[in-house]
Amino acid sequence: MKSICIETVGWCGAVVILGAYTLNTFGILSASSLTYQILNGIGALGIILISFHKKTYQSAVLNIVWAIVALIAIISILHS
Repeated sequence: MKSICIETVGWCGAVVILGAYTLNTFGILSASSLTYQILNGIGALGIILISFHKKTYQSAVLNIVWAIVALIAIISILHS
């Protein structure tokens, strides 16, 4: 059951990142919007979880950086 939950979180993370990217590509969300950055951060966290679970560390590192960038952007947006 735990494995199914982790898989679900990983898939949700991928869907959220792809959704954010799609919304940005079609001009629905700006890359500088809080919503876009929150979606990226949440999505990255989901992929980080599944990456560590499956021991795919390249993906984990990529998404750790992705989440850090999103966090910095969120802080910047909130302080502007």
